[in-house]
Amino acid sequence: MKRMMGIINLSERTEYIKELTLNRSIGSLPFAGRYRLIDFALSNMVNSRIDNVAIVTQGKTRSLMDHLGSGKPWDLNRNKDGLFVFHPDVSSQDIVQRKGDIEIFKDHLDYLNISTQEYVAMSRSYMVASVDYENMLRYHEEKGADITIVYSKVMNGSNFIHCDTVLVDNNHEIHSIGKNMNNTNEVDISLEMYLIKRELLIEIIEDAIQSGDADHLKQCIFNRLGNMKVYGYRHYGYVACVNSLTNYYRASMDMLQPDIYSELFRGERRVYTKVKNEPPAKYANTAVVQNALIGSGCIIKGTVINSVIARGVTVEEGAVIKNSIILQNANISKTSNLNYMIIDKNVTVSAEKHLNGDINHPYVVKKNAVL
Repeated sequence: MKRMMGIINLSERTEYIKELTLNRSIGSLPFAGRYRLIDFALSNMVNSRIDNVAIVTQGKTRSLMDHLGSGKPWDLNRNKDGLFVFHPDVSSQDIVQRKGDIEIFKDHLDYLNISTQEYVAMSRSYMVASVDYENMLRYHEEKGADITIVYSKVMNGSNFIHCDTVLVDNNHEIHSIGKNMNNTNEVDISLEMYLIKRELLIEIIEDAIQSGDADHLKQCIFNRLGNMKVYGYRHYGYVACVNSLTNYYRASMDMLQPDIYSELFRGERRVYTKVKNEPPAKYANTAVVQNALIGSGCIIKGTVINSVIARGVTVEEGAVIKNSIILQNANISKTSNLNYMIIDKNVTVSAEKHLNGDINHPYVVKKNAVL
């Protein structure tokens, strides 16, 4: 019997990335030309032989459900276990009072009770990293831990504002959890990936509901740190937290670095995503492309430099795109010029438009806009 099940919790703060999450969750954000952010969390689990995965949502799920489908790209379309998606139960009171995710877990507690796996691997969707939960489980048992939390020692704390920090001793035991306020460059950042026994998780949820001491599952766990053995499992590879517009832009640009791209996408641990039957990108004689990711189905007649172009984008002759992210099915017309831009899906940029953002404040054009 496989020993781990997985939960991906989409109860995530979106106020710092709201321009791109008005109609979608962070997990369904397009990334690296052909993926969605949730693909990393899902792939980490299936690569660790987890085939019972639940996704807990908090609304805005149309694009997410379209992407997930039956779970086939991740081999989760199974008769036993497989992929489950849980939504908040809606009542008239929810119009004026939004539930925390602890209420969602309460509403679907029967899923945890009837599952047969011994351990639960929990994750968010906004962390971009390749994590092996099987190695984490071995570490968890060697330490005799109640909870193990994945963390990374980062040297650029400004890229992880508002993320959780952990205080880890020389034995890797975690004594407290705080918030990164960018007071120091080197900081131990929690990847918000946890490993815990299923029965202990149920006990924590039920105790939190009865005591009413927290609205969110993460806070329930934090409130009980002093009564449990909590250890940190250090992640040594690439990590990005896409919890703000600036971080989304920065992480997307990181994919243009060959060493980072190879680590995430060309190793043994593949990143799986929804398959689309599209032709390869087509390049005209007038096309100029330098240091760019170009998705399938694109037609490139203009210039693309240091940019990420998603599937189905058309770049007309004379158009120049630099340092930008162009999402699916956008049309960039003749002689337009884009620099430090994020162009959402189905946007049309008319001829001779000149649009400029800044490396620290990329300018966003919302989905379906015509400029």
